[in-house]
Amino acid sequence: MSQSNDFLFADAHVHFYDMSHPTLHYGHWQPDQDHPVLGSQTRKLGQKNFLAEDFVKLAKPHGIVKAVHVQAAIGSEDPVDETKWLQSAHDRTGFPSAIVGYTDLRGQDAHTQIERHLEYASFRGIRDFSYGDYLTSPDFIRGYSLISKYNLVASIAAETQDMGKVLDLAKLYPYTTIVLDHAGLPQERTAEYFLLWKSGMSLVAKAQNVICKISGLGMADNNWSVDSIRPYVETCIEIFGSDRCIFATNWPIDSLWSSYEDVIRSYREITKHYSVSEKHAMFIGNTENIYKI
Repeated sequence: MSQSNDFLFADAHVHFYDMSHPTLHYGHWQPDQDHPVLGSQTRKLGQKNFLAEDFVKLAKPHGIVKAVHVQAAIGSEDPVDETKWLQSAHDRTGFPSAIVGYTDLRGQDAHTQIERHLEYASFRGIRDFSYGDYLTSPDFIRGYSLISKYNLVASIAAETQDMGKVLDLAKLYPYTTIVLDHAGLPQERTAEYFLLWKSGMSLVAKAQNVICKISGLGMADNNWSVDSIRPYVETCIEIFGSDRCIFATNWPIDSLWSSYEDVIRSYREITKHYSVSEKHAMFIGNTENIYKI
């Protein structure tokens, strides 16, 4: 069932990939390798491509008008190759509307690499998809200053225990927008953990330049329902406000546990009591403003 004609959605986190691309490597969904967090579930993602055309066909009936692509090619020799490929997809289909690519901000060539990304008109931000305690690394902070220099958006995946570090980074560069991926990556669905997660989100929300991206809630809750994700969605909006929340599907990763329609319908059900202007902001307006699309 398609969504009503008055619903417009800018999906703020999607991934496209071509498993046969000669230079792009998709390390998190190889058909013969386990994902470092999600395990063997992601193997089937790598058994076929998911191109811009596939996304348009899937999402158009559900109100999609724009989408932000976040780095999918993990482990490629040259991250700019993905930006080049995605710009070609945009020029061909109109999607993605914006590109958030990868650069190792600790690398000595980060400056040059970002300038090469910027040769492509749809490039808007950087995701440094690092692991471990990297947010306080002097090399990372030095590279992070480039995001500010080039007026880009920072995409950061951080869990509860790291929210204080994200807050410090946000304060250090108050004019750089940080998009906190996947609602702060809540890992459990227990009452005790919920309070811990909420505390971390309340802390990082003190920085007005941090945006909460509500997405990817199926990753730690594979059998999710409207009721199981509702507290997380509503708390994000309560803490950050409708002016600092954006919605996304994390597609096709979350296709492992639901349909695209299920995700959109659930978001709409949970937010139905918000005003028209609040819903417009969270589902499309904020994303348009943040990524200039």
